[in-house]
Amino acid sequence: MVLFLAIILLLCVSSAFYLNELSSKTSKILKENHYSVVYAQDMSEALTTVFQEITNCALTKRNPEKSLIDGEIRKFNKSLDMEKKNITEIGEDNLAKDIDKTFSDFYLTVAKITKSSKIQTTDVITIQAQYKGLYSNLIHLAQINEKAIEDKTNDARASAKSALLQMSFIGAFCFLIAYGFTFSFSSYFNDRFHKLYDGIKEISADNYNRKLILNGNDEVYELSVIFNEMAEKLNANNQKMAVVLHKESIKEPGSGSADDLKILLSQIRKLEEQTNQLIMRIENS
Repeated sequence: MVLFLAIILLLCVSSAFYLNELSSKTSKILKENHYSVVYAQDMSEALTTVFQEITNCALTKRNPEKSLIDGEIRKFNKSLDMEKKNITEIGEDNLAKDIDKTFSDFYLTVAKITKSSKIQTTDVITIQAQYKGLYSNLIHLAQINEKAIEDKTNDARASAKSALLQMSFIGAFCFLIAYGFTFSFSSYFNDRFHKLYDGIKEISADNYNRKLILNGNDEVYELSVIFNEMAEKLNANNQKMAVVLHKESIKEPGSGSADDLKILLSQIRKLEEQTNQLIMRIENS
């Protein structure tokens, strides 16, 4: 029982260890890289919205919608701040700083355009160049993290295959141990039960001199001790009955002798009933 509990515990601990390792790796992919890709996409969308608004205003010769631009600027700054707190890959820190600096220049140009009554062609050219630089850096930021996601996913897959192989080995090893233990355990007790069963059959055949020699501290050993005590009592009672019957054959039976004979016969019947019950229990088990 202790061995089986140890095997179950080993399998549970091994499974928990490998599952926790895989969970940790997948969580890192989500936290360290997927979020950065989302931040880059959000900044790209906000940047594109602002640039398109300025361009459309320059073409239609109308004033930019300040509330729209302010909302997208806040969205960009929020995503940029989140990205700065989630730097995980090589070169990502310098790239984030470059995006921050370029966006500051972009924002100054946007502020100048929104304050002027007429959008100048030079301002459109300037903001277009700044937009291209910013957009290129954001694409690069997303690519860095997408590449990291791919590499870490492949690493997680390799870890999963390795964990599966190791768990298969541990499972097979535990199965062999359990199978060997079960086989030896059943063989050990089958041999002892057969010896006990043969001894009971000998007693049923009136062979009261039969002794069981079983070593150990289990229940079968206790049964063998009870069996030997029963055999000794049956043998002693059988000898007493033979003596009494011999005496009764050479003289008239007295009342005392008759009572002793009845007691002996009663004890023998009880012992025979106990023997038959023990035989039935072993045959049904």
